Amino acid sequence: MNDLSSRTGIPERPLRAYAGAAIRASEESPKCGIGWNTLAGIGFVESEHGTIHGSEIGADGIARPDIIGIALTGESSLAIRDTDGGELDGDTIWDRAVGPMQFIPETWSQWGADGNGDRVSDPQNIDDSALAAARYLCFAGGDLTDPSAWIAAVHAYNPSIDYNNRVADVAGHYAAATASP
Repeated sequence: MNDLSSRTGIPERPLRAYAGAAIRASEESPKCGIGWNTLAGIGFVESEHGTIHGSEIGADGIARPDIIGIALTGESSLAIRDTDGGELDGDTIWDRAVGPMQFIPETWSQWGADGNGDRVSDPQNIDDSALAAARYLCFAGGDLTDPSAWIAAVHAYNPSIDYNNRVADVAGHYAAATASP
């Protein structure tokens, strides 16, 4: 894992979470075909693997300080009024994406997962959020080995062509780094 971390530039802790989530998703949904590199691509685009705004992923998988995105007021994003009473994002007016995989509270309430086996679904935990992302992407796209299904899944995660292209570029880079001897 350390060698792959060096080749990709992905910190080892998030890399283990992406790989673990892809393995678990392949066990739960064998026809999905999600790759760890897709999760890593989303993790990079969303939060630079949990390091955005000075945060970092601890040995326990938790992002500290919490990663909380911008208020989704409609000015530079979709407008999404508060769906969780501010419980996850601290905002009782607008939703904000939370955690290293940047889940909107309403989406987390549907897809939140316990990726590390502690019986808690925490969007700030990279194991939990990577598994939730894998499950969501598999549901949204079906067979992610089909390029059009992969595009549809990533589009469901964030409906932006630029976003889809950025995730594809980064995921492709990570796959190529894996193929290198």
